[in-house]
Amino acid sequence: MKKFAFILLAIVLVSVGAFATGQKEQGKIKLIYMTAGDVNMLALGENVFGPQFQKKYPNISLVTIHTGPGNAGSQRIYEKILAESQSGKEAWDVDVAMVHQIFMKWAMAKNLLLKYAEDLDTWKYVTSPFAKTSLGVNIEGYAMPMFHSQTALAYNPDYVKNPPKSYKELEEWVKKHPGKFGYNGIKGGMSGVSFTVGWVYAKTGKYKKYAVTGPFEQSEVDSWKGVFEDLKEFNKYVTFTAGNVGTLDALNRGEIWMGPVWVDMYFTFMNEGKLDPKTRLILPDPGMPGQPMYFVIPRKAAHADAAKKFVEFATSPAIQAKDIVEKFNWYPGIDGSYLKDYVPKATYDKIYRDIKPKDLAKKGLAFPLADYFNAMLESYEKWIK
Repeated sequence: MKKFAFILLAIVLVSVGAFATGQKEQGKIKLIYMTAGDVNMLALGENVFGPQFQKKYPNISLVTIHTGPGNAGSQRIYEKILAESQSGKEAWDVDVAMVHQIFMKWAMAKNLLLKYAEDLDTWKYVTSPFAKTSLGVNIEGYAMPMFHSQTALAYNPDYVKNPPKSYKELEEWVKKHPGKFGYNGIKGGMSGVSFTVGWVYAKTGKYKKYAVTGPFEQSEVDSWKGVFEDLKEFNKYVTFTAGNVGTLDALNRGEIWMGPVWVDMYFTFMNEGKLDPKTRLILPDPGMPGQPMYFVIPRKAAHADAAKKFVEFATSPAIQAKDIVEKFNWYPGIDGSYLKDYVPKATYDKIYRDIKPKDLAKKGLAFPLADYFNAMLESYEKWIK
């Protein structure tokens, strides 16, 4: 299946490339945009970004190619660009791409990317630490955050008048309110995985080593026995949910009063009437993981200047406000404080009511480096039966 998908992708690119050549002769540019992610990323490129971008730049049209969800989608983009770098071609087919964090580690190691972000007018709006490093790799200037997907604790204020402000306070809270905190452990959704990773960060105080600098050391993993034994004790007082959606459903039904959620899913549920609008969010100290997606431009992109215009367009405050925040309920890739003049006050106040831009900058953490991440999941399975 994977081989078939890659062959189909190659056929699409060859067809598009041939058509783009003909269009270029007429003074028009077909900008080839590959995007990983769920199907909403395809809709974003084809139905949202594409028409608006061509309206602003009539001589440039966006051709969106969707490679699939998760790291596998980013891997297909990496394989395509890597193959082009090995082909000896002077101009590569892919002009711009939307990728996950893991892609940056692969691509930077092979020198596949153009350093371009600091040339953009919108670079001045970027304050996120994710624009500087990704999974321990320095990426500053090579990637532009398009949006940020963040986890946090959602809670029902009818029952939780004074929510715990840290993981340490939460440990005491669950003992006083057994069964009223819910999460899915590490099965069925990344909201529970994020909570577990945040637990390790909070207990060890080693976020920077585990998520930014490394190196991986087995002695660190060996020191986690007490960390996971404490989590095992914590779990005696919680309700286990069926996954990301299960936690939100349990909150809405009142079965639990608090649990970790993806913020974009939280707002989508609220907008669709599936979650009590009184529900609130809190990002406990020292923070919880989230993840950005990035715009990148291949080092020998055929239309690098047009690609820069596209990224600049998509990361402008107006587009970030209207499409990223209002339409898709994501946190913006640029600093949210620059969106105030472009988004209705009610929307801005709703998105940032509980978690302010400064909170995201301080407590919106990264997932661990791959070896530590795998070790955390394995440790959970080992120590928590």
